[in-house]
Amino acid sequence: MNTDDLLSLSPVLPVVVLHDAAQAVPVARALHAGGVPVVELTLRTDAALDAIRRVSAEVPGVVIGAGTVVTPDQARAAADAGAAFLVTPGTTDALLDAASDTGLPVLPGVSTVSEAMRLAERGFERLKFFPAEASGGVAALSAIGGPLPNLRFCPTGGITPSSAPRYLALPNVACVGGSWLTPKDALATRDYARIETLAKEASSLRTEATTAT
Repeated sequence: MNTDDLLSLSPVLPVVVLHDAAQAVPVARALHAGGVPVVELTLRTDAALDAIRRVSAEVPGVVIGAGTVVTPDQARAAADAGAAFLVTPGTTDALLDAASDTGLPVLPGVSTVSEAMRLAERGFERLKFFPAEASGGVAALSAIGGPLPNLRFCPTGGITPSSAPRYLALPNVACVGGSWLTPKDALATRDYARIETLAKEASSLRTEATTAT
């Protein structure tokens, strides 16, 4: 799998934060049942690596990746845990080297044109745009597409179901990252049916974006 394959799996890449690794498998299964076969599980909690291990071992239909990868050690640990891809909020040379050395697809984070150009020089043309809304949102990505037409993005940060179609309508946006598919209250009550419903709604957003153009 390469980054283009990864970004084509779903119009929304779920950005998931879990504090209980036991929830990883039912959450992944609910997302898959809703038509979203990919998960970015962030390394923001102590449960994250165990959660990645469980999904990798028990939910073969879901491509599980590690997000919020901010150190070389995290990149290596996520790969060892079974992550199929890595996502970073930003990039340093050490982090990019370590992530590349895992052999996994990497979606490095950028928020400026200069950062995007620097990564393109290193061969990375599929990037995370973060924090999307705070960095100019749809207007910024549209403007970036002029001088950098070969780059494609997964914008993440502040995107909602109502704003997602506007991003997806841009030619340089492959998918969007969203945390709304696994809301905190649904996780707290273990309402996996609601997560499945949200995934079904998210999986139709590409059609909505096409219709809007």
